[in-house]
Amino acid sequence: MSKRRRIRFSALLFLAVFCVYGLFTKPEISVEPVKMEPGSLQVHYIDVGQGDATLITCDGHHMLIDAGGNDKGTYVQDYLQKQGVERLDYAIGTHPDADHIGGLDVILYKFDTDLVMMPEYEKDTRTYDDVIQTVKNRVQKMIVPEAGRNYKLGSAVFTVVAPNKKYGDGNNNSIVLLLQNGRNRFLFTGDAEEESEKDILTAGWDISADVYKVGHHGSAGSSSEAFLEAVGASYGIISVGSENSYGHPSDETLQRLRDNGIQIFRTDEQGTIIAASDGEQITWKVQRNK
Repeated sequence: MSKRRRIRFSALLFLAVFCVYGLFTKPEISVEPVKMEPGSLQVHYIDVGQGDATLITCDGHHMLIDAGGNDKGTYVQDYLQKQGVERLDYAIGTHPDADHIGGLDVILYKFDTDLVMMPEYEKDTRTYDDVIQTVKNRVQKMIVPEAGRNYKLGSAVFTVVAPNKKYGDGNNNSIVLLLQNGRNRFLFTGDAEEESEKDILTAGWDISADVYKVGHHGSAGSSSEAFLEAVGASYGIISVGSENSYGHPSDETLQRLRDNGIQIFRTDEQGTIIAASDGEQITWKVQRNK
């Protein structure tokens, strides 16, 4: 059995135990900072309804990927503060859609941030202008990250794997990141769709991951079969609002995820979802059971 298959088998075995355990318990998220050992990492997929917001913490360093919609800035701020976040190493707006960067101006105003990342794609909206103006007012550094660049977050490392070119739409211009902590790998794709997915594969980036943040809230235009096969994830996280008007996640995408053996977590069903990595294995906490 290959190493990758052994890792996958171990993850599935753990998941089976977890699911049985979940039948008899109702895990709750602690709002207090969790004591973390050196080299450990937590990924908080924050329930912001129909939108995205993900907090990543490692060795006392913090990164936020997206910040939910315009009405979620204070909510995300409160969540970060309850987790003991006082400043951010990185704040990343994957692309200028309001459900991803709507709350980012609040976050950038409230938290000192070392580096802000946004794609080279502008949007003529008040939401986008508010974020850019806040960066200027707070004298924060903002860059357009290049595919292939590596960045450190404590003992973890993340690599930018997209966008690989300029696209005519915001979704495919999404910043895509591969985060590695020891042997554990997490993929974040924003709202990247099949066109960007194809270019990621063509570029030859290693996107194999244990956990896949499902693209574009599980829409039919993302998570193509070829992309899912390259990722080879054991777990998929869908950040989505209950009974949203977009029909997310699509039945087709859900079926593709299941066909690839991916265990699905959904914020509309389980609330905020936390993955904890010690570099060897990943454990989970959910806000509520289905």
